Amino acid sequence: MTQPEEQLTAQVLLVDDEVSHAEVMAEALKRLGHVCTIVHDSVAAADELRHGTFDVIVTDLVMDSEEAGMKVLEEAKKTQPNAEVIMVTAHGDVPTAKAALRGGAYDFIEKPLDLDVFRNLVNRAAQTVLLRSQNTELRQQVDDRFGLEGIIGTSSAMQRVLTTVRQVAASDIPVLITGESGTGKELIAGAIHRNSPRAKKAFKPLNCAGLSASILESELFGHIKGSFTGAERDRQGVFEYADGGTLFLDEIGDMPVDMQAKLLRVLESGEVVRVGDNEPRHVNVRLISATNHDLQKLIKDGKFREDLFFRIRGAHIQLPSLRQRREDIPLLVRHFVTRFANAMNKTVIGIAEPAQLALMQYHWPGNVRELLNVVQNMVVVAGGEQLELADVPAEIRAAGEAEGEDLGSLAGLSLEQIEKQAIRNTLRMTGGNREQAAKLLNIGERTLYRKLKEYGLK
Repeated sequence: MTQPEEQLTAQVLLVDDEVSHAEVMAEALKRLGHVCTIVHDSVAAADELRHGTFDVIVTDLVMDSEEAGMKVLEEAKKTQPNAEVIMVTAHGDVPTAKAALRGGAYDFIEKPLDLDVFRNLVNRAAQTVLLRSQNTELRQQVDDRFGLEGIIGTSSAMQRVLTTVRQVAASDIPVLITGESGTGKELIAGAIHRNSPRAKKAFKPLNCAGLSASILESELFGHIKGSFTGAERDRQGVFEYADGGTLFLDEIGDMPVDMQAKLLRVLESGEVVRVGDNEPRHVNVRLISATNHDLQKLIKDGKFREDLFFRIRGAHIQLPSLRQRREDIPLLVRHFVTRFANAMNKTVIGIAEPAQLALMQYHWPGNVRELLNVVQNMVVVAGGEQLELADVPAEIRAAGEAEGEDLGSLAGLSLEQIEKQAIRNTLRMTGGNREQAAKLLNIGERTLYRKLKEYGLK
């Protein structure tokens, strides 16, 4: 006799304005081990979808209005893109239910429900979600091994960046990466190259900042022997070196204007001429550029050519500052701790919560590069198996204390108001990550969720 399959436990949101019908569906699913949340209108469903996490959403098609079920479907697709939606419909609403399928619903089932059919349908939807999740994890593991290694972050901001990296990598379209210094622009450029058809060819970075026009011209296009004082032999430039591969021009916003014109000609013709030579050489290079400047402002100020801007901005990736993705700081810290502890043969394996909190409160003007250097120094001075608050540089501790020292502003507030303010500030600090916020507040995640609803916080 074959063994029954292990039962999958799913988080299910049930939306039905008939209380008894909703309870019958919940009871049928709870017997299989599913966790059910019941609401009775589209407004309450939208609230749950914004604050909770669900695998399957089961919604009646017609409730407080004829469009109610479709509104739930639309909200679910917006807020729970990994979930599946099942529509429950009366016989006369079948055409609308089929329209819901075209809108992204998983399936529909007609009333009166056959509970066995209903349970099987929910199980299939939950299994689909599980398989999709496993495939995503597998793809992430492959990415980590074959090209996106070192790009750490589960925040929505970084996930959008990584999605764009995957989308543009397969093409030859020029890419412009913008963001503050230290956000990892070269890391992203390298990931695009390693995930492209050019991955086996050269990836050549060149920082344009601080180079005179003559030196930059030689670096870009090369020179021939005797073309200027000190040119003792022929030398190829980075365009020739990267032929067939990818050229990464960092800080392109600092390039002298006369060099911008020469760069534009190369990009348009696909040919370079070495300094002192008349012979053009054909090159096939994919260009990725980066800057921490506002190129539109430089164009208005006459410091950057608009025609070059349009040429290099085939696709645009804007990297968030570390302040904009604070929820990634614990992941980055853990990654850097492991990396530097292994390199230095130290026994450091983690970080104490007060030290973690200090790092999360800091504003990080130098972004990920600054965090990397700070963690490296902390690992150097650490005396135990975890980084302590005393290991955090004094200026970072002071910055965190400055944010919290205005205690006089709490005078006269009720305990409820103080708690509400603490929750709001902690959520802002963690970038909206409830799990991390709950840990820092020393309360359970369910308690935090209840208080969010109680205080009307998002």
